[in-house]
Amino acid sequence: MMFSENFMRPEVWHALTVHFPIALLPVATITLLISFFIKHNTRHWQVAASLLLLAGCLLAWVAIYTGGIADGVVARKICDPTVLKDHQISGQTMTWLFTAAFLSKVLFFSNIVRVQLRTFISYLTLLLMLIGTGYLVYTGHIGASLVYEQGAGVKDHSVDCSEYE
Repeated sequence: MMFSENFMRPEVWHALTVHFPIALLPVATITLLISFFIKHNTRHWQVAASLLLLAGCLLAWVAIYTGGIADGVVARKICDPTVLKDHQISGQTMTWLFTAAFLSKVLFFSNIVRVQLRTFISYLTLLLMLIGTGYLVYTGHIGASLVYEQGAGVKDHSVDCSEYE
């Protein structure tokens, strides 16, 4: 068999997918922040931030989806399901904030918005991304407590670990 039984467990897929937006979205925020201070090649920094933001948003939605799949398995094994609910709500809030930031970037680059509004949209995008990054850190902290304090998604093994021989 190409993949082990552990690899096919639904809760493992969330752990695999969630790390991409965790990496991409803060880098997108930092890249956009740099674009405010760099006087040359500002457009390049803006485009880079937009591409990172797009990839991070798409993968955050994948993480939301895989988290929903893992929820059915994990919710039955943890002691405090309210922590899991908080993790879901903060993850969805974070994903919506970054999605709104991406949509405002689309407005920024389109010809729909007048030039006078572009500065406002630029600052609004940065604000949404900074708040989203705060939610990302909070969501990650709750996710870590689910795994390391409540054992969410952790497979039980025998005392002598004989199944790994």
